Amino acid sequence: MNSCLSIQAQFSEYLDGAVSGASMRSIAAHLQQCGACSKEFAAWRNLQLLLSSVGPSRPPADLGLRLRVAISQEQTRTARHRLDVWQMYWQNSMAPFLARAGAGLASAVILLGALALMIGTVAAPPSLAANDATTDSVSTPRFLYTSAGTDARIAFHDPVLVEAEISQSGRVYDYRIVSGPQSQAVREELDNILLLSQFTPALFYGIPVPGRAILSFSGVSVRG
Repeated sequence: MNSCLSIQAQFSEYLDGAVSGASMRSIAAHLQQCGACSKEFAAWRNLQLLLSSVGPSRPPADLGLRLRVAISQEQTRTARHRLDVWQMYWQNSMAPFLARAGAGLASAVILLGALALMIGTVAAPPSLAANDATTDSVSTPRFLYTSAGTDARIAFHDPVLVEAEISQSGRVYDYRIVSGPQSQAVREELDNILLLSQFTPALFYGIPVPGRAILSFSGVSVRG
C-alpha cells in the first residue's frame, strides 16, 4: 500500500517527464505489475490528453475596447468627484464669505476684481484688479480685459455687487446682481461690460473648469 501511494504521488511529475531515469524505470515496472495503479495512471493520462486538446482560450474580440471604455469611465468619475468636492468647499465656505465681504465693501477690490476708473478727461478702458483664491491645485477665474467700447458712458450711482458665471473658455455666460440697483439701465451696462469681457478660466488640477467671480462696480464714468 505504501509503495502504491508513493508511486501515485509521482504521477504528475512522471507525465511531465520531471523525474529521474531511475524513478521512471521504477514507476513503469510498478505499473506493469499493479493493476490498481495502472488504472489510476490511465485516468491521469486521459485527463492530461483532454486538457491539452482544449488549447489556450482566446480573449473576446472587443476586450481591448471594453477595457479602454472602463478606464475612461473611471477617470471621468474621479475627475467629477474632485470637482464636486471643490464645488462643495466653494459653496459652504468661500462663497458666503465673499458675499459678506462684497456687501460691506462694495467699492473695494473683492477677490477677483473691481472695476475702478478715475473721472477725468483722459479715457481709460475698464479694468479689473483680481486677487486669486488659490490652493495648491485650484485657481479661480481672473479678469483679463473687456472689448466693450470706450465710447460708452457707464454710470453706477450706487455700488453694484455681481456674481458672474465664467465658462471653461473664460467668458461670462450668466450673472446675477447680488446687491445694488437692478434697473434695466444697470443691467444693460452690465451686459455691455461682462458679456464682452475675457477672463482666465478657473483651473482644477490644471484642467479649465467653469467658475464664479464676485465683482464690485462703483460710481464710474468713461468718455471716449
